[in-house]
Amino acid sequence: METAYVTSKGQLVVPAKLRRRYGIKPGTKVCFVERENEILFQPVTKEYIRSVCGMLKSETSVTHELLKERARDKEREEAKLEKLGAR
Repeated sequence: METAYVTSKGQLVVPAKLRRRYGIKPGTKVCFVERENEILFQPVTKEYIRSVCGMLKSETSVTHELLKERARDKEREEAKLEKLGAR
């Protein structure tokens, strides 16, 4: 188990062994995830992004659903305009 201390400025130094293992370089973005009584530290690296790509795939296309929604919105707007024009 690796340990580190938090500085007076709230900074945390990630041990070199872990930086090398997880590809953490200067400028690497990290996410802190709170879960019950623990804090997870997740570096956002290319490897991490590749590992989560496609994880939330569904059977429906988001683009297709958006186009259907926009078509419904357009129909509602046209109906509203027709109603105003009939007055």
